[in-house]
Amino acid sequence: MPAANRPSVLVFDVNETLLDIEALRPHFHRIFGDAGVVREWYGQLILYSMTVTMSGRYTDFSTLSRAVLQMMSDFHHVSMTDEDLNDLGTAIRTMPAHGDVADGLRMLADNGYRLVTLTNSPPHAGATPVDNAGLSGFFERQFSVDSQRAFKPAPQLYTGVATQLGVPASDCMMISCHAWDTLGAQAAGLAGALITRPGNAPLAVPALPQPDVIATDLVDLASQL
Repeated sequence: MPAANRPSVLVFDVNETLLDIEALRPHFHRIFGDAGVVREWYGQLILYSMTVTMSGRYTDFSTLSRAVLQMMSDFHHVSMTDEDLNDLGTAIRTMPAHGDVADGLRMLADNGYRLVTLTNSPPHAGATPVDNAGLSGFFERQFSVDSQRAFKPAPQLYTGVATQLGVPASDCMMISCHAWDTLGAQAAGLAGALITRPGNAPLAVPALPQPDVIATDLVDLASQL
C-alpha cells in the first residue's frame, strides 16, 4: 500500500475476523444435529441486526442472538433449553482467536499502528471476548456499537470511532472479514481491508468500492501494510 495512503489507526471487527466462530460447531451439532447451522445462525443474526437498525429500533446483540437462536429452534423443530442458551452464550464470550491473530497484531503494533476494535457485541461488566481470547493488550480501545444503539454498517459507528480517537475518518482503516463491514466503513470515509477467512470473499460489483487491501489473514495484512 502506498505510504501516502497508509492509515494511522486500524479498526478491527471482532467476531469471525479476530475470533473463530467455528469453535461453536460442537454446540450447534449437539443442539441442531448439524454443526454447519452455526453459519446459518450467524447469517441470520447479522440480517436481523441490520433490520433492527434500518427499522429505527434497538436491542443489544446478545439479546438478539438468543432470540435468533430460539427462532431457529422453532423452524428446525428442535428443543432448546435455557441451559443450551446459557452454554452457547458462554461459548460465544470465550471463542478463541484465529491462529494468525496474535502474530499479525504484534507485527502491526511494532510498525506503529494504533489498534482498536469495533464490535456489534455489547460491553460486558467483566471480561470482553477480546479479553478472554488474550488479545486486549494489543488494543488501545475496545468500542461497542451499543453506545450509539445501532448496528454495523451504520455510518455513525465508524465516524464515531474516529471522533473519539481524535483523528479524521480518512486516517482509519476498517479491518474485517465481512464485505458489508468494509463497504460501510468506506462509505463513511474510512479505508477498508478485507480478510478472506474461509466462507468470506470480496463482493465484486463495479459500482461499489472494493477493499483497499485484500489479505488472507492478519500476518498477510501486516506484510502488505
